[in-house]
Amino acid sequence: MAADTPIALNGLARALIQQGRLTEADVISCSAAKAGSASGSLLQELAERKLMSLREAARFAAQTFGYPLLDLAAIEKQQIPRDAVDRKLIQKHQVVPLARRQNRLTLAVADPSNMRALDEIRFQTGAQLDLVVVEADKLLRLVETLSETAEDALRGLTGEDFDMELLDQEAPGEASGDEANADVDDTPVVRFIQKVLVDAINEGASDIHFEPYEKYYRIRVRTDGVLREIAQPPLMLKERMAARIKIISRLDISEKRVPQDGRMKLTLSKTKAIDFRVSTLPTLHGEKIVMRILDPSSAMLGVDALGYEPDQKKALLAAIDRPYGMILVTGPTGSGKTVSLYTCLNMLNKAGVNISTAEDPAEINLAGINQVNVNEKAGLTFATALRAFLRQDPDVIMVGEIRDLETAEISVKAAQTGHLVLSTLHTNDAPGTLERLRNMGVAPFNIASSVIMITAQRLARRLCSCKQPVDIPVEALLHAGFRADELDGSWQPFGPVGCERCKGSGYKGRVGIYQVMPISEEMTHIIMTNGNSLDIAAQAEREGVRDLRQSGLLKVRQGVTSLEEVLATTNE
Repeated sequence: MAADTPIALNGLARALIQQGRLTEADVISCSAAKAGSASGSLLQELAERKLMSLREAARFAAQTFGYPLLDLAAIEKQQIPRDAVDRKLIQKHQVVPLARRQNRLTLAVADPSNMRALDEIRFQTGAQLDLVVVEADKLLRLVETLSETAEDALRGLTGEDFDMELLDQEAPGEASGDEANADVDDTPVVRFIQKVLVDAINEGASDIHFEPYEKYYRIRVRTDGVLREIAQPPLMLKERMAARIKIISRLDISEKRVPQDGRMKLTLSKTKAIDFRVSTLPTLHGEKIVMRILDPSSAMLGVDALGYEPDQKKALLAAIDRPYGMILVTGPTGSGKTVSLYTCLNMLNKAGVNISTAEDPAEINLAGINQVNVNEKAGLTFATALRAFLRQDPDVIMVGEIRDLETAEISVKAAQTGHLVLSTLHTNDAPGTLERLRNMGVAPFNIASSVIMITAQRLARRLCSCKQPVDIPVEALLHAGFRADELDGSWQPFGPVGCERCKGSGYKGRVGIYQVMPISEEMTHIIMTNGNSLDIAAQAEREGVRDLRQSGLLKVRQGVTSLEEVLATTNE
């Protein structure tokens, strides 16, 4: 029968017949049904007719021809050197390159006897082939994935219903002629970046990270203080995505050796636009880009939405209503200091008040306020800006951060001469701020006569509406800082559960935890007599000022956050 048939049997088909695994008639019939089709089709036909499973066929081919058997599920697609073999040959012969080392190429095949395919690949690559046998169905799926272009992958991540006209291109001529390059301005990359930005805004994220690595490229967003991966676009697009972001941020796309800082704007509607602060950083495998989302509406939330307790709110409002003096906000990076300051500025922002700010850089644009970006390379430091402000007839001055003695002394003098000064410092708590100023070199008399209030703050994640009551041992509550008389059974602690609304985390949004410490006469006396932060903290406690831990525990009693979150964000 074989002599009468025009069907040419390859090595695998002949081996199946010779070893008695299948009859000659079955093999010829399957080969005839799939004549002229892609490589590996004989195996698929055998599987469809249930003559032999693809797993059995792969095991048979490996044993017969003496090649290793590999499960493609163990292979990371990001590590596949897809450029090692021409894409057309990958599709034509249904093979996948797995690794290349010098002149040797590891190749995944379903039929190792297909000499025509192997000869073509040897000729194209100039490499010696090390074959591994894999199951034909898994190989076919992987080939389809690798054959998908980077643009197709982005379209799959983006979807077809995404609005294309969202990025607000300010300032014509903002980029070089490279902007016209199709590799930079191609539609899939634009669509994908826009979708990432819009999704991050809708999710309430504060930062977006574009991170290139050796084997993959990932995008993460920080929501409620926690980073979460949202996508892994094709690695080959890292240069085009970086170039696109740099163009719309008005950065130099040809400069990849040094960090750059820029800004961009995303127009969501006629009434709402979101600013982004963009920072690039050269890394081993490309430029990492971090975009800080600057939502002006965060400054419009009002003091009630920030989480101040009624007594803390009353003390804060009394301080900003003073005609002069210095109000300091302290806390680590990302603790919400800027939003707190701008909330105060928004309340002070009236037609009869002249407000000037010096920041590095200005994060929230607020109409009616004169904002200055510090530029130390150009000689515009905080101290220089402050001196200029004092000649601009100011009522309220906001300094982004007091970093050195010169800035501190000018701020103190401004507060002493009839101006309200708001600023930030990096200290752990409110009492430590006064000692920090003294260590900078500010005289105790100047501190005592200028500072009227210090607010320390942290941000804790707010429990989602899916929260449930939890049982916490009394010993653990006492160790956390609760007093015995507070454990009277009149309140119930809650813990996170997780639902679709909070994406399984159990938390949605954040709430501020504050230590609001007005400077009393007794504290002034301690400062004047060179008392330390422990003395000031003891006096604050006598005056009823709650420290950060106590304020956090109050939020636990109110069911706003969990005990674990308070313990993680505050020190005892």
